[in-house]
Amino acid sequence: MSHSIFSSDAPHPEASSLTAFAENQLDRQAEHRDEESVLKAVATEGTHILAFAKDKLVLKHDGQVLDPLFARYELTELDPDWENAVLLGYRRTGEPRLAVPVRVDADDLASHFKPADMRSLWRDLLLEGEILGEAAQGVSLIRWNSDNRFCGRCGSLTESRIGGYKRVCVACEHIIFPRTDPVVIMLTIDEQRDLCLLGRSHHFAPGMYSCLAGFVEPGETIENAVRRETHEEAGIVAGRVRYHASQPWPMPHSLMIGCYAEARSTEIHLDGTELDDCRWFTREETLAMLDRSAPSGNSSPPKGAIAHRLMRDWVEWKR
Repeated sequence: MSHSIFSSDAPHPEASSLTAFAENQLDRQAEHRDEESVLKAVATEGTHILAFAKDKLVLKHDGQVLDPLFARYELTELDPDWENAVLLGYRRTGEPRLAVPVRVDADDLASHFKPADMRSLWRDLLLEGEILGEAAQGVSLIRWNSDNRFCGRCGSLTESRIGGYKRVCVACEHIIFPRTDPVVIMLTIDEQRDLCLLGRSHHFAPGMYSCLAGFVEPGETIENAVRRETHEEAGIVAGRVRYHASQPWPMPHSLMIGCYAEARSTEIHLDGTELDDCRWFTREETLAMLDRSAPSGNSSPPKGAIAHRLMRDWVEWKR
């Protein structure tokens, strides 16, 4: 009997849990958010706060330990903007977690603070696990609130409501809610030749190859976005599409939707404006890139990236 990756949930029942930023276990209590949520959370004993200088998380830094969690009194010298604080949710212990923007610029922080963007937090292993996911949620909501201070209909100021998950125009009462930008990222598979399709963006580090990706457009299904982007970037016609995993991508507020796509053609027609290179790779070549042992010097995205997950799961999937 012939087996296919497109008719199996192997090798993981929920591969999303193995990606960076995905281990956020906060109870968001979305149905209970109201205008008092932040005030109640701040007044709760044991509340901890994540502080953000624009898109950078502020870490307490004593030369050895990096600590992302602040008590309210520790934020004073950072000039916190409490009006735009966000209630992220509650830990299993009942402890509230908040995200608060601060007015002190990242470049002007005192030496006992260290600012770090989301990519650095992940790649440099400054944070891991649940707290990294909480930081991702926080930076996405802080950025969304900052980008929507003015009404898109009349231009008037907007105010934060229900713990940072809604903004309302003070003039025309237009209501807006947080956005998440869906992005498809796909590993296209030639099952007959047992090859996968990888490309190089112009901004990649030398030798790094990854899955193709692109934003989902309005009125488009995930499957059709996968097929369109694969054809636009590489000239490859895709057939069956199988969802595999997703990843919050807080740069600033995307959701990466990882899929496998079935190649229905094999001749690559490269879009040079989108990609620097695109080619087919064997399992052995792909594994060598994942393990940083390729004789060519080529490499994959690092562990935790959804592209790494798609590539490794294809390599390790047993027929």
